[in-house]
Amino acid sequence: MPEQNADHVGQRDSQPGEIIARICFALSERDKERASRIARAEYAYESLACARPTFTPAESLRVFIRDGFVDRYSGRRLVFPGALRVVSQLLPDEFPSHPNRETGGPHIACWELYPTVDYVTPLARGGSEDDENRATTCMLKHTAKSQWTLDEMNWVVHPPGDIGQWDGLLGWFVEYADSNTALLGDDYLNRWHRAATAALKTTT
Repeated sequence: MPEQNADHVGQRDSQPGEIIARICFALSERDKERASRIARAEYAYESLACARPTFTPAESLRVFIRDGFVDRYSGRRLVFPGALRVVSQLLPDEFPSHPNRETGGPHIACWELYPTVDYVTPLARGGSEDDENRATTCMLKHTAKSQWTLDEMNWVVHPPGDIGQWDGLLGWFVEYADSNTALLGDDYLNRWHRAATAALKTTT
């Protein structure tokens, strides 16, 4: 525990809790100026208010395929969004996907198996928009990570998967949708189908 008269302004290797403690001690001594100085120097405010990036199905799929449909933050295999939606449409009671469903929201698969694209270093934290800073992760981890860094989350980046060994049921989705074209009346499925068909042409 730091002493109440300690200042240590500029020592950014201090534990965050210790920094707050020194700020509180300064405030107890009615030294708001010193408290402010410690806060600015050691625990400066960073705006994390940043709109979540949106990617087209084609942009997302390019990253999913590159990563072999593997969650780069957990190493778990993920499932192509279109395949999850088909399962949900055909088995709505077993695999609900609607977020406002009366029974308690979507199936956990919609969180832990649904792939999305995340910026490894968030844009709000100085990350770049190039593909090297993009990673496939599940919706669950994407939501948890938000605008935090990997160090702050104590996470690591796992190796990408092999699309030849696991394609996230991408091929199954295209084949099934082509054989059951009524499904493509759903705009969501239609958009993913177009992106998947185009992607398969370039990867085969």
